[in-house]
Amino acid sequence: MTDTTTLSGKTALVTGALGGIGTAICDALAADGLRLVLADLDEVRLREMAARMPAGAYPLAMDIGNADAVAEGCERMRREFGPVDVLVNNAGILSNNKLETAGAEEWRRVMAVNLDGAFYLSQQCVPHMKRQRWGRIVNIASWAWKAGGLTAGTAYTASKGGMVSLTFSIAREFAGCGITANGIAPCYVMTPMVSEQLTEEQRANLLASIPVGRFCEPGEIAHAVRFLVSPMAGFITGEIVDMNGGLQFD
Repeated sequence: MTDTTTLSGKTALVTGALGGIGTAICDALAADGLRLVLADLDEVRLREMAARMPAGAYPLAMDIGNADAVAEGCERMRREFGPVDVLVNNAGILSNNKLETAGAEEWRRVMAVNLDGAFYLSQQCVPHMKRQRWGRIVNIASWAWKAGGLTAGTAYTASKGGMVSLTFSIAREFAGCGITANGIAPCYVMTPMVSEQLTEEQRANLLASIPVGRFCEPGEIAHAVRFLVSPMAGFITGEIVDMNGGLQFD
């Protein structure tokens, strides 16, 4: 049976590893002694990132929205690097189009990356977690799931709502297997999604509306992930951690 008192030596798969939040999560988990599977699209950059990870890392270039690509990639990963104890479904793409302007192709691509990939990877990783009776799944959702989206479009908002429901479903099904499934719902993290895809006027208006008066930092998301995957968080499952700077209280 796996050692449930430490994270050192365990393996975490992080999707969207090359993004601002993904990189922060990978650095934080590596600092806790985890081996990393870095999943994203750019194999060259993934190899460069893997080379600097202190506890060992495996670059896994694949389109997570493609079920066959995920199955093939995960089989190769298990054969060459080993199974996964911790899964962080972080990859996501933003869509700003609302209902009347969002096209069918846009809808499907956003759903494929933001929701389908989390489903496919959970399917691939849960069997090993069940066998060892220990596992952690953390899904990076968004405040948009409960706010209906402000600057976010319909497809993005719906995909993040689906990710929350997926989190609840996995948490319920595997609670007795030593597997926890939780989500984090951040709001306006200082990444290119905010700095490049919102206008200066939009950013100023958002800052004025956030009670704490600033955007969230990627390292803050990473800190929450570290807690949720830690051995001491084993009694927390099916929870969505809001990180919205006081925009909404529950």
